[in-house]
Parts: sequence; structure tokens; C-alpha cells
Amino acid sequence: MRRAIALSLEKMQAGSGGPFGAVIARHGEIVAEGWNQVTSSNDPTAHAEVVAIRRACAALGRFDLSDCEIYTSCEPCPMCLGAVYWARLQRMRFGNTRQAAAAVGFDDEFLYREVPKPITERAIPTTQFLADEAQVAFDAWAAKPDKVPY
Repeated sequence: MRRAIALSLEKMQAGSGGPFGAVIARHGEIVAEGWNQVTSSNDPTAHAEVVAIRRACAALGRFDLSDCEIYTSCEPCPMCLGAVYWARLQRMRFGNTRQAAAAVGFDDEFLYREVPKPITERAIPTTQFLADEAQVAFDAWAAKPDKVPY
């Protein structure tokens, strides 16, 4: 956790992005580090947790991190929380709360409120489109004998 906190400060001061750091560990050893790179990479998904997960998967050569844990300097936003679950990390520990993040300008509460809303009530107008055509790929996946499930 101390390394995640150090990354949050070090990389923020270096101009990489916001004050967020994350570390993926496996059996007590650091596998990968990540820090917020949203503004330096012009990538809104380059949050510390996502960067760390991508690097850990690359380092280990797999998408399942179920034998790893993540230490993150702040409670994850909904996107990062989803990534933690998709990576199947066995444990998550965080430093700052999302309320503390909101107090310094990183307010994720809007996203937390948007997710459970019905699609028709979300802030970004959303409609289903070409569903029959899109279903073709799902049908092909269902029939694919050599698929790698995840």
C-alpha cells in the first residue's frame, strides 16, 4: 500500500495525471504498478487501477489475476471497480475514500448514481440499435467450439 501511495504522489508531481497509484501483488511480491495517466496519455480509461491490471496481465501472460491482490491509493471509481472484478483479483485494499476524492475534485458519485438507472433515464441518451445484426456475433460465439471462456 505504501508503494501505491508513493506512486500517487510521485507521478502526480511529475505531471502524469491525478493523485492515484495502484500496485498488483502476487504472493507478497509486486507484479505491476500503475498510476493515473489520463491527462498525460489523453486516455480517460488510464486510471491507476486499470493501468496496473493491464501491466499485471501482460507480465503474467494471462487475464485471470485470481491469485493476486490490488493495493490502490483510493477507493476505485465504478470503471476501476468493474476492472477489479473482471480481473478476478482476490482482494482489494484502498487508502483514500471516494468522499475524500470528491473533496479534492474527483467526484465519482455521478457515475455511481448513473449505473443503476434504467437506460432511458441516464444522462447520455442511449438506445438499442441493430439488435438483430449484433446478435449474429453472439450466435457465432455460442457455436464456437474453441472459444476461451472468461
